[in-house]
Amino acid sequence: MTEAITIPTERPTPFDPPAELAGLREKRPITRMAYPDGHLGWLVTSHALVREVLADRRFSARSELRHRPTEASGRPAEPAPPGMFISSDPPEHTRYRHLLTGEFTVRRMRLLTERVEEITKTYLDAMERQGPPADLVASFAAPIPAVVICELLGVPEDERERFMAESETLMRADVPAEQKAAAYVAVQLHMKELVAAKRAEPTDDILSGLTRSDLTEEELANIGFLLLGSGLDTTANMLALGTFALLTHPAEISALITDTDQAVEELLRHLSIVPFLVRTALEDVELGGETVRAGESVTLSIPAANRDPGRYPDPDRLDLGRDTSAHLGFGHGVHQCLGQQLARVEMRSAFPALFTRFPTLRLATDPGEVPLRDDMLIHGVHSLPVTWEVR
Repeated sequence: MTEAITIPTERPTPFDPPAELAGLREKRPITRMAYPDGHLGWLVTSHALVREVLADRRFSARSELRHRPTEASGRPAEPAPPGMFISSDPPEHTRYRHLLTGEFTVRRMRLLTERVEEITKTYLDAMERQGPPADLVASFAAPIPAVVICELLGVPEDERERFMAESETLMRADVPAEQKAAAYVAVQLHMKELVAAKRAEPTDDILSGLTRSDLTEEELANIGFLLLGSGLDTTANMLALGTFALLTHPAEISALITDTDQAVEELLRHLSIVPFLVRTALEDVELGGETVRAGESVTLSIPAANRDPGRYPDPDRLDLGRDTSAHLGFGHGVHQCLGQQLARVEMRSAFPALFTRFPTLRLATDPGEVPLRDDMLIHGVHSLPVTWEVR
């Protein structure tokens, strides 16, 4: 029997997955993995198998069944609270997803483009007035998606900083469980207060729209929390890490300006900021020549799948003109990211605007000195020092 491994986490560069994943993908695309809590499950690294699991209803996303591959909390897993739809299965998941799908249609997100462009211009104007150098995370990557998601949810401007700080605590991998629990309680309390305010005085935002449904206060607060955290963290890290990648591959910047839509998809594939997803078998399932027993958790390596040479030729090369169809940057199946169109609108607006405004943009430090988010659940950078020539 093959010896169980632990999930590789050390990246050779800020943009590439752990090197061990490529060897596993080639030799054993599904392999036994030991989890920190003692569970014996599986690690999947090929594009085809990751996609297969995400599309198979016999694999559950329920939190009480899931074992985490990188940390043991010391507490028994619990069912997701009402409204935490990303950790539930159909039909419960379907009910929540149906209510939210109307709020995140492709058409509605495209209508947001003009507002996203205005927000982007505001922060680029501020960067230009301040002059070089700048931290691109604080000046650009973090505030743009924060303002967008807060406006969509109807979070008052004077409460946004508090929501952002509490959400960041929850995303840190090095924060003790007790501190995370306290941050969760705090953000839940604030979100419930916001929901009550929307019920009393609805405005033109997603939360106000949802208050007209049959969702309870708890469900609304948890949905708002999920949307806020997802909208803040993932796009911010794609903007920061994507800019870092482009500054170290300057020959690709012209392709970004020429075909922004395609360039964004390649950045999503190449960078894969979500390191893994976890599913648990509800029954015995044959997968890639192995039998996954009921109750066994399967960790799906998104970076390994998106760098699979069986799906993408020369996958480790950043090529903004390549065909990136079926990339897994937003997942796949019924749990595919609800806010993917919003993220695309933000990146398609922000990236070209940044490089058009600052054509001489470059790193203000050695690439090896850029602080990576190795202490966070979503990959990225804590800060990105940049500079440019003043015109």
